[in-house]
Amino acid sequence: MRHANAVTLPIAEYRPAHFLLEVEGAIAQITLNRPERKNPLTFESYRELADLFAALKKDETIAAVVIAGAGENFSSGGDVFEIIEPLTRMGAKGLTAFTRMTGELVREMRACPQPIVAAVDGVAAGAGAIVAMASDIRLATPRAKVAFLFNKVGLAGCDMGACAILPRIVGQGRASELLYTGRFMRAEEGERWGFFSRLVEPDDLMAQARALAAEIAAGPTYANTMTKRMLAMEWAMSVEEAIEAEAVAQALCMTTNDFRRAFEAFAEKRKPVFEGD
Repeated sequence: MRHANAVTLPIAEYRPAHFLLEVEGAIAQITLNRPERKNPLTFESYRELADLFAALKKDETIAAVVIAGAGENFSSGGDVFEIIEPLTRMGAKGLTAFTRMTGELVREMRACPQPIVAAVDGVAAGAGAIVAMASDIRLATPRAKVAFLFNKVGLAGCDMGACAILPRIVGQGRASELLYTGRFMRAEEGERWGFFSRLVEPDDLMAQARALAAEIAAGPTYANTMTKRMLAMEWAMSVEEAIEAEAVAQALCMTTNDFRRAFEAFAEKRKPVFEGD
């Protein structure tokens, strides 16, 4: 299932085959681009997305990522005819290879050092909901609706890390309801539950998502990378372990030039300009 179009570095020079990629300054914008079918994923796009996020770990020119869908939807998930139907004819070996590959996409999203902002409009269902979930921050329009609808097709809700990640965002009870029923979570519900950071009008969605990414990218890159890493690592730590890990992480951040720049700017009563070192 690996696509021959290998991801090249720097990311700004890469031309993906199965989605759009635009790099402006330190921000990379990924756009799922099959709007006529609500931007479904295929075997190839899963693979290429996972490879892209893996490559982002090595590209220090990118400081933040925005992911969105073309048209008025985020993503309807796995393509029914290009993924679901072929899966019904596979054996255990092929099925396990597929489910591990889809999980790899989430792992690479969580492992890439750049914070990811999801701009969610319209439908985010199945794997589309997972991609939004695996992002660090989610903005949405009032017409956004999210469904982890795996049980609607006879599958368990435990797909691509949903049972581990979703309860940490919305709570165990709410996650259980969504995963057992497969129902759509409405936009206002998602904001109230903490899945969405805020709701914005459709015409403003991409501008606000990019503005948030730009704000993050303008910050201390090494420190932001450390924050993302600790947010992930501390899931498996006790409070005592987390406090010690953060002490080490913060001490490392204090060795950076950006830390010194922040002090000098404060002393001179000006805004710091971070350079990521």
